Amino acid sequence: MADIWTKKDDDTEELRTIKPWEETVGHGDIVYPKKRKEFLELSQERYSVRAYSDETVAEEDVQYIMECARFAPSAVNKQPWKFYICKSEESLGKVRQCYARDWFKEAPLVIVCCVKHNEEWVRSNDGHPHGIVDISIATEHICLAAAERGLGTCWVCNFETKLCHELLALSEDEEAAVLIPLGHPATTEVPEKKRKAMDEIIRMI
Repeated sequence: MADIWTKKDDDTEELRTIKPWEETVGHGDIVYPKKRKEFLELSQERYSVRAYSDETVAEEDVQYIMECARFAPSAVNKQPWKFYICKSEESLGKVRQCYARDWFKEAPLVIVCCVKHNEEWVRSNDGHPHGIVDISIATEHICLAAAERGLGTCWVCNFETKLCHELLALSEDEEAAVLIPLGHPATTEVPEKKRKAMDEIIRMI
């Protein structure tokens, strides 16, 4: 999913193969890639991954992805969200009970994206809460940031929400909105995307 090129090592003068996110600049504990793909390219390459390898996800990748989520916009900047990163066998065992699919069990990490309803903005003219929209924006930041790092994700919404709430001991105001499995895709092949044509989704008025 990511470009690979070579770079001459400063000490040995030998050429080595690197990936885009290995050519980095530091900002505190977070590592940022210098070279980023164009957004359209990233959007085209990102797809729902339902087959993962057993390769471990690097901690710096997780930090980078969650930093991207942290900077997601939200209504009135309420940031009404909480993210539970399940990586221990105990927590993974619990979240896997909520979506019993073989491919889902392959992912080495699962991010449980939750709305905190007591913190969400509510539109005054009709009482419409905005939390689900906010968590959706932050979740897609996670998915696109993962794709940038050469990792795969998949939106999982058809899970047992009540069981998830119970097993993870979420607070009363928290709602588990989506599960995001995260890991290295088992294949490098990117499936063809089927999308509606521009003239089907856009109307100039």
